[in-house]
Amino acid sequence: MKTAIKGTKERICDAAISLFTSQGFKGTTIRQIAQKANVNIALVSYHFGGKKGLLEELVMSFYEGYVRRLEVVYHTSTKETAKGTLIELTEQLLSYQKNNLELARFVHREMTLDSTLIRELMSTYLAKEKYYLNAFFEKGMKRREFKRQSVDLLSVQYKEMLLLPFLQPLYLTEVFHLPVGENIFYSDYQKWIRSWIEKFVCVTEKKPSILSNVLFGAVQEKWGG
Repeated sequence: MKTAIKGTKERICDAAISLFTSQGFKGTTIRQIAQKANVNIALVSYHFGGKKGLLEELVMSFYEGYVRRLEVVYHTSTKETAKGTLIELTEQLLSYQKNNLELARFVHREMTLDSTLIRELMSTYLAKEKYYLNAFFEKGMKRREFKRQSVDLLSVQYKEMLLLPFLQPLYLTEVFHLPVGENIFYSDYQKWIRSWIEKFVCVTEKKPSILSNVLFGAVQEKWGG
């Protein structure tokens, strides 16, 4: 019985994600969801309390998984450097969104709208996201691996890069001619974010000046080094 109920809920969620993504939340009816899921229309209300409850379930389930990955990487990463940990986080968050592609696109689009639900989500899940992102950058700065700069600004820049392929896929495809729908895109995109981390977040090693090299050479010559 439990397996049948789980299967029904999953079919309803899958149908809702597909329809919400293509038609929008307001443009989709409960009847359409039930028809696509091949279930009795009453089951949508039974399991979710209606279309609004279904929306809440989808958005919250997405952010539960998203924030969980932030927490796991922050607390259990075995990387030796702050840079390595941030790169690991990038891989985890991009992979999670890619594996939940339609849901990610719908949720990110829905988060641009002002509603009571969205405000509640921002005060919970997105507040947690900010806490962990800031913590990643602050830890790197304390270890002197990251440049001293605005932590909030870094978090915003990093978050926007993670969202862009899912919130604006058409923009990247049509304007930049990037194959957003292909696996190679995500591999290359991880490299681009890694390049941003190396150039704009990490402290760069200072190369010896010309004068330093001359002095070092003179010392070597004098002492036969």
